[in-house]
Amino acid sequence: MAFDGAYLKLMVAGGDDHPNFWSYKTADAATAVDSANYFANGLAFGLKAYDLILRTTITNLGASNEAFANSGFHVVNAADAAAGTIDVADTVALSGTDTD
Repeated sequence: MAFDGAYLKLMVAGGDDHPNFWSYKTADAATAVDSANYFANGLAFGLKAYDLILRTTITNLGASNEAFANSGFHVVNAADAAAGTIDVADTVALSGTDTD
């Protein structure tokens, strides 16, 4: 799949000199989100270098039976306004185990 800006939400604005904290819900795997320029038009949404993105991968995205698959943090390690590109670091995975 591809980046869908409808599922990218700014959670905390850091301002010009601090990173922003974003939430992103997707059906894409972490490896897809990690790929070069996945957030192709992310600059238009306000993504910038050092921003933190909490990615939550969902099965059946947009359906009434959405289900959690996995999640992780991605850091924007490069944002090139001249080239219009965004690059994020590989994910730092979070545990989604429910033992009860």
